[in-house]
Amino acid sequence: MLPVVEEAFDGIKSIYGEDSIARVEMMIDDNQAERLAGQEQAKWIMPGLSTTGWLEKDSYAVLSSLIGRLEDVNESVRQEVNEIYCNHSELLDTYRHYLVDNSDWKALYLFRDGKALAPIVDGINRMPVTWLLLQKDLKDWLCPLLEMHFSILEPNTEIPPHCDLWNFTLNLHLAIEIPDQCGIKVGDEVRCWQQGECLLFDYSFLHSAWNRSGQRRVCLLMDIWHPDLTDAEKTALTAFITELRKIT
Repeated sequence: MLPVVEEAFDGIKSIYGEDSIARVEMMIDDNQAERLAGQEQAKWIMPGLSTTGWLEKDSYAVLSSLIGRLEDVNESVRQEVNEIYCNHSELLDTYRHYLVDNSDWKALYLFRDGKALAPIVDGINRMPVTWLLLQKDLKDWLCPLLEMHFSILEPNTEIPPHCDLWNFTLNLHLAIEIPDQCGIKVGDEVRCWQQGECLLFDYSFLHSAWNRSGQRRVCLLMDIWHPDLTDAEKTALTAFITELRKIT
């Protein structure tokens, strides 16, 4: 382990207790432990977290307030992203995924590299409802190692099967604009987004998605901490991955 990480871990233990980050250390010492079918391609698997790809949105009581709020304001969020898409397309970018490169997969980034990114046009934040979600409801849930963005799949676009890097964050989707012939497969199970509703899954499991329609598919994607993590573990994971990225 890198000396700077060891120092960070010692500091965390002094605050939270000697065993407070045992699962993080176990993951680092043996990152092949607790592998399940479908997770083989993921880089880091922390033991003791979810054991299925799909997670029911009501499985975690601590998420109920966040999910309820997202679904309550979905229509306002839809109007905001449509206004950006139609009138300020310069704010859209090709989605950058470490494994998948597809020019028909667009993104409007709202949170990246630990920073909130306001969609400013002519000095005005064009997405006030979405911005409030980011600043208030999602403040303690977004993982600073990852991002929040509107994911836009153009017509007739496929995202091939892949695993993301780890299992200690989850992908929370709010379905914004969902034409027919769209779907997402996690593990062996295919589900379809329902407009205005959330989906939750562990993207360390093999997953793929598609839009086989003639219209764009829009979802708000949020990388949130796994609800079963402690504050000590979140702090340790952030320190470890931050330093790892500096040398890889």
